Amino acid sequence: MTHSVTDCLCEKELAETVTAMRKDQPESVIYQTSLMSALLSGVYEGSTTIADLLKKGDFGLGTFNHLDGEMIAFNSKVYQLRADGSANAARPEQRTPFAVMTFFQPQYQHRFDGPASRDEVHAVIDSLIASDNQFCALRIDGRFHQVETRTVPCQHRPYKPMMEAVEQQPTFHFDQRDGVLIGFRTPQYMQGINVAGYHEHFITDNRQGGGHVLNYSLTSGVLTFGAISKLVVDLPEHRDFLQANLNPADLDSAIRAVES
Repeated sequence: MTHSVTDCLCEKELAETVTAMRKDQPESVIYQTSLMSALLSGVYEGSTTIADLLKKGDFGLGTFNHLDGEMIAFNSKVYQLRADGSANAARPEQRTPFAVMTFFQPQYQHRFDGPASRDEVHAVIDSLIASDNQFCALRIDGRFHQVETRTVPCQHRPYKPMMEAVEQQPTFHFDQRDGVLIGFRTPQYMQGINVAGYHEHFITDNRQGGGHVLNYSLTSGVLTFGAISKLVVDLPEHRDFLQANLNPADLDSAIRAVES
């Protein structure tokens, strides 16, 4: 088969266009610092800063050093949701022992014009991203009939295991509030590395409250989400992590207990 000069030019232009598109839209990758099993074991200090995280993504969740509140990130803004019920913009120099970030590139959109439960929202996602072997990043912008959250209080050395730390966690209820809910659906085979299943955080429209989501029901809103098939994990090298028991016998049940 022969190729004309025109064919070659078209192929070259197509290749250049694809390359340009890739530069404009980064590859869908989840970046994670540390492991969920480390957090469960009381590894509550890390060296990764908020500024570092924003180089890896514009969207994500996690916690802060000393387990001082919940982290929610979207639109390249990171917020700290604390156990006293407050929410503030995180400072660039603050550090995290565990966080998950990505550049949010939704592939699907679904509008809820009427009420929907958490299970009904998840069913929409599961119907379009049918394989549990892929990650999924999701965001809801809307009015929530109710959202129940929790936020673990700041911890101090000697650190308790997370199972004990969450026993003192306050819970919050937000009724008829506008806000943003973001999260990830993580494959079951990732339990311990991350949190298998759905892991979601919420913040109010005035950015004054929120937390780790225990349950919610939606009045109306827009769900956007997309699949991700690449994960990069950055493992700590400090003593706490290296000496932690990262594979306890009750790992699955312990994670389910602290996250639900």
